[in-house]
Amino acid sequence: MKIETNLYEKLGQEDLARLAVDMLHRTVVHHVFWFKEVEHQMGTDEALKIMSDAYPKSYGIQMNRLAKLLGFEMVNGVPKPLIDMPHDKLVELITSLGANWLANDGIWFQSVEFKHGMNDAKRCNDTCWAKFSPFEAWSIKRYLNLGENPGLDGLKQALQLRMYARLNIQSIIEESPTSIVFQMNDCRVQSARKRQGLDDYPCKSAGLVEYSSFARAIDSRIQTECVGCPPDVHPDEWFCAWRFTIAE
Repeated sequence: MKIETNLYEKLGQEDLARLAVDMLHRTVVHHVFWFKEVEHQMGTDEALKIMSDAYPKSYGIQMNRLAKLLGFEMVNGVPKPLIDMPHDKLVELITSLGANWLANDGIWFQSVEFKHGMNDAKRCNDTCWAKFSPFEAWSIKRYLNLGENPGLDGLKQALQLRMYARLNIQSIIEESPTSIVFQMNDCRVQSARKRQGLDDYPCKSAGLVEYSSFARAIDSRIQTECVGCPPDVHPDEWFCAWRFTIAE
């Protein structure tokens, strides 16, 4: 019996649109699987080097194909409709992308928590930060063209472009020529818990992994010290604070 293989032609508009979105998701996940397998086989440093080659090539092919199909121009590798967007709308888009990232993070945490409990959720969360934080540092470092060892000046720039930078209120204090203190003055997650009358979420275990690995990925000479982070007692002016030091 011959089976017809023209299912695409039988799908309605909404189903085809839903399929297109699903295929975008598959492409992103496939990208991650490739990186993770190369990392497993060859180590993180080599995987990042290979990504530096593969990502721009893949992105260029994909975006140019979509630009031709959907009728928009590409300017220096960026969709022209984004460049032409009003400045406040482009900032709003960046803020929304950060909010989507944070929502995705929280949903994954809760999905594990509801099925396997808080301990497993925290364990997965901390391990995820151990992977994502240095990758985010690599990505920002590449975006800013910071060079190999940009020191504390490079770290100060990078901290301002993290996924949650537009969502939270944060500040950087120049403590000395060889140290800075980063303060999370308002954290969207912790503030939401506070409004609900809940205790601070004990995020110190994740923070120790997150901030130390981020700083090292910016410059391997930078040392990280936790000034305070929940469940630590902290002043009203910040939820967590981190000292970054570099040897003279």
